[in-house]
Order: sequence, then C-alpha cells, then structure tokens
Amino acid sequence: MKKDIKSREDVFLLITTFYGRIRKDELLGPFFNKHIHDWESHFERLTDFWETNLFFVKKFKGNPLQKHQEVDTAHDHKISEYHFGIWLNHWFQTLDELFEGENTEKAKARARNMGSFMYLQMFKSRSSKNGEKTE
Repeated sequence: MKKDIKSREDVFLLITTFYGRIRKDELLGPFFNKHIHDWESHFERLTDFWETNLFFVKKFKGNPLQKHQEVDTAHDHKISEYHFGIWLNHWFQTLDELFEGENTEKAKARARNMGSFMYLQMFKSRSSKNGEKTE
C-alpha cells in the first residue's frame, strides 16, 4: 500500500523521480537540460516550492512565472499547451506510482492549476510584447 506525501523527504523523492522522467522526455528534456545546469540545487529549490505549496511552510522564494517566460522567450515562444500537458501527465504518473492520499491529490490539483495559470500568463506576455491588447 502506498502512503501519502507527508514530509520533505517524500517531496524530494517526488521531485527527483519526476525530473528524472522529464530530463529523458524527448519533447521536454531539451528545454530543461538546456537551462538547468545544477540539477542538485534545482531539486532542492523545487522541493522548497512543493513543500511550501503542500504544507504551507515558507521556504520557497522565487518567481516561477518569470523563469518560465524567460525559457519560453529563449525558445522563440514555442512552448505550447501541449508541453504543459506532457509535463502534467508525467507529474500525475509519478504521483500515482509513488503515493496516494489527500496531499497526493492536492499536488495534482495544484499542478493542474499552476500549469494553466503559467501557460495563460506566458501567452498574455507574448501578446503584450507584440503590441496586442490583452484582457
């Protein structure tokens, strides 16, 4: 029987397992591998991020949206909703393999919401940079 996500160690296992998949993914791997040079530090930062989101501890400091927009710009704005869908599928599969329970479901819902928010904000940012009106 699987357990729920209950500790920083659980979050770290989720992050390292998940990004092991992402780094090997044919479509997503090149985006991440090009921009992340210190994976160990990145794992710690993402563990802080998800620990903050799941357990409401104040560990994460940063601006994920800005980082995603920078990567999108570096790739000529070619990141699409399809990329976010692949990312989300890997996230769900990793969660389902490792955990079950309330925090696991919370991690799925938050990732779904964040992915939608990030993509919409990236799209709006592209439009505003091109002089289009966004509302």
